[in-house]
Amino acid sequence: MPLFLLQGMDLSVPASATSELAAAFLQTAITLGLVLVCAFLYRQYRKPYFGWLALAWALYAVRLGAILSFVYTSAPVWLYWHQVITGWTALALLGAALVFSQGLRWRHWYWALVLFPPLWSYVAIYRLDNFLLAAGPAVLFLSMATLWTGWVFLRYHRLVGSAGAVVLAVSLFLWSLHHLDYPWLRARGVWNPWGYYLDIVFELALGLGILLLVLEDVRRGLGTLSALSSDLQRTERGDEVLERLLEPPLTLPGVRGSAMYLLRNGQGRLAAGAGLCAQWPLKQPVGTAARAVSQTLVTGRPEFVRDDVPRRARRDGWYAYAAALPIFMGGNVAGALLIVGDARDPFAALDERFLVALGQQMGAALESADLYQRLAERSRELERLAARMVQQHEEERHRLSRELHDETGQVFSAVRLKLGVMRESATEDEARRLDDALALMDKGIRSIRNVTNDLRPSLLDDLGLLPALRALVHDFGEQSGLYTRVSAPDEVPDLSDEAEVALFRALQEGLSNVARHAEARSVTVRVRLDAGRLVLSVRDDGRGPPGAHPQELERRGHMGLAGMRERITALGGTVALRGAPGEGVELVVRIPLGDVEAE
Repeated sequence: MPLFLLQGMDLSVPASATSELAAAFLQTAITLGLVLVCAFLYRQYRKPYFGWLALAWALYAVRLGAILSFVYTSAPVWLYWHQVITGWTALALLGAALVFSQGLRWRHWYWALVLFPPLWSYVAIYRLDNFLLAAGPAVLFLSMATLWTGWVFLRYHRLVGSAGAVVLAVSLFLWSLHHLDYPWLRARGVWNPWGYYLDIVFELALGLGILLLVLEDVRRGLGTLSALSSDLQRTERGDEVLERLLEPPLTLPGVRGSAMYLLRNGQGRLAAGAGLCAQWPLKQPVGTAARAVSQTLVTGRPEFVRDDVPRRARRDGWYAYAAALPIFMGGNVAGALLIVGDARDPFAALDERFLVALGQQMGAALESADLYQRLAERSRELERLAARMVQQHEEERHRLSRELHDETGQVFSAVRLKLGVMRESATEDEARRLDDALALMDKGIRSIRNVTNDLRPSLLDDLGLLPALRALVHDFGEQSGLYTRVSAPDEVPDLSDEAEVALFRALQEGLSNVARHAEARSVTVRVRLDAGRLVLSVRDDGRGPPGAHPQELERRGHMGLAGMRERITALGGTVALRGAPGEGVELVVRIPLGDVEAE
């Protein structure tokens, strides 16, 4: 880009200068387009570096206006302002790069850089007579500022890997070399108007690099947020949701760690961490992380904190930057998603409203996870309660069975014995009446025996599990007239009393269902060991499930499955029903081996 349009210090306009007007107007139009693009990006994302870029290109457009004014008027004042604004443009581009890559903050000594262009331009235009002495420092300042800007973007590329940063760095390096040809070529009328066209190429390349940076940030940010959003749709325990929320941010450029800070009963703590923050949980954030969290809890907005301390001098917990996204629950800020790293704002080109909406979605996911966890705890409590109720039910049935057998049954037996003694000395008429009483007494004793067997299978106490199951199947076959088969190992590992009773009751219920619903000719009972479980199956060759799919019958609790499932699940087992119309039904019960005690 030219600094002067003069030969030596002769301020007259060369005749060839008019040929520059078309190229200068074209460059001005392109520069104003870049101003509009950067201003739109600043308005859209409210990021300061877009404002700096808009300022830089606006100054560059004013610089072109100054040189056009000089071409038309030949007034030295326009040449002076052309040089001043050219220097300011270079500084604005350098400032935009530093703010973008490092979150640069303003320092008072920067005013010295701002004052250099107007001071030196005054000396060069109005006080020096030597052209090279006047143009050299200004050209060198402009070239070094442009080179430094390219170096900033190159370092950013090395840190995070960015194609847009590469385009910007290469364009700026070449442009800095192009500045150096001014004193020997363009100021002497060479490359006219090709110097303008070369500047236009560099401007277009820089505009392309800026747009690539924005697209890269949007792509990476949206990819991360999409991963977060998909993870938020899963219903899992709270700790699993936290782990899933902390993984995607680690894929962002420059991010080294992420953590979740949550408020509980007015007290805040780090609930989980990943990356560099993996050792943070149960501790309080410090340094830049603490500043970011405290700010976002107060403002309810995403906050980005920059630490200007050199890396080698940073204390534990201090990072180049820390970003905190507010987490909302019930309309209030309930915590923050904390991100730390060694590059700048990881959500560079994402709208703040988008990030706030993400925080609301995260809060909803955490609330859902908390609700899911509390529901799971309540379900476990209900399972324990159901298991305890089943255990108490069996204990009560056992007590009643024992009382009926030991007390009521013994009383009936004693009464029958006395009636038998009385019959031996009774008359014929009395003997007939006593026979009727004895028959009623036998019926009552059988009834008590049946009740006690229903309350507590005596076969289990007398024979053990496998013989009791075989005897039950044998009795069922004799009573029903169905052909029965039993397949079982010679022995099985010891089970708890509750498990043996549950299996016996399951077989009772399964055989009862076959008799009532199956219309079968045969039934097969199998007992086997499978992967640490004892499996009991009851299969018939009947007409299949009545009126519905087996799983539907199971969900509705038909065929005695509800009570069976309560018993089996209380022991850590499962109940399944399989079958199809015309193919019979198979009931499968699985119980863990070992001494399974109800909780």
